[in-house]
Amino acid sequence: MELPTIYGTSHDLWNFPRFVEEVEQVRRALGLSSENFYLYGHSSGGALATEYALKYQEYLKGLILSNTMASIPKYDAYAEEVLMPTMDQTALAEIMQYEAAEDYGNPRYQELLMEHYYVHHVLRMPPDEWPEPVNRSLRHLNPDIYVLLQGPSELGAGGLLADWDREADLERIRVPILVIGARYDTMDPEYLEWMASQVQRGRYLHCPEGSHFAMYDNQQTYFEGLIDFIKDVDRGDFGGG
Repeated sequence: MELPTIYGTSHDLWNFPRFVEEVEQVRRALGLSSENFYLYGHSSGGALATEYALKYQEYLKGLILSNTMASIPKYDAYAEEVLMPTMDQTALAEIMQYEAAEDYGNPRYQELLMEHYYVHHVLRMPPDEWPEPVNRSLRHLNPDIYVLLQGPSELGAGGLLADWDREADLERIRVPILVIGARYDTMDPEYLEWMASQVQRGRYLHCPEGSHFAMYDNQQTYFEGLIDFIKDVDRGDFGGG
């Protein structure tokens, strides 16, 4: 895939080291420290939060990794080996034809993804009932940067993040961590539970009715678990598990 030039500059500017430093600049500007700084990362934001923790964890009080994985190759494998075989195979074949032709903007491609993938694994609600914040964020998504990082396909990553893998480094993270997964997520919930066991002080929260946006389709479980984690860390009795 030919990588685009964005805003007249090289794609080399769009990378995790730069993003990590941008997060650090915000922390410093707000005067946050290990006394009050919880970092939350969802999906690809969880990968960024992991990168930040690996460099600047001394400034964190706690870390929340929501619906994210520590290995993009493992994410791709889960999509290919687990999720795609459960889809309508006729629809999947048509989706793959659009992808082979790189016709990602075709309305039919988007229609197929919504009917056979998004409402099953991204947000388990009828499309006309998706919450306004979700629709607003999608309307403002920058496709140039999204495609550069994620790749054009929704059935796996093929951009600059395609080879990203931090599994071996998870054990270096010492701060309390909550890892959130969901039964129907695009991310493997068993893998997310494993992630929580690899860090030094981890806890796994499972959303049995949730998907990638479990904060909407399994909201009570999601936020009760998140609030309990913060309260336990604040009280100093977080033991993981």
